[in-house]
Amino acid sequence: MDTKLTLSLKKEVIQNAKVYAKANNTSLSKLIESYLSMLVKERSEKPAITPLVKSLIGVVDLKGEDPKEAYRDHIAEKYK
Repeated sequence: MDTKLTLSLKKEVIQNAKVYAKANNTSLSKLIESYLSMLVKERSEKPAITPLVKSLIGVVDLKGEDPKEAYRDHIAEKYK
């Protein structure tokens, strides 16, 4: 069931949004609904790990080293 919502926005924002909605063959209401739905969904879900990132898990073996210390040593060696 659709419910009405009144928003107060800058005139320029409304005009630009209408142009964008028309260019994308949608209504301003659908555009705002889609955006708000996306915001709520992003907050409620953990970001998905992409297949590329999954394939990289465990590629680097630090052999028990502290990653920050290893990086510091690398930079010190690189710029000495």
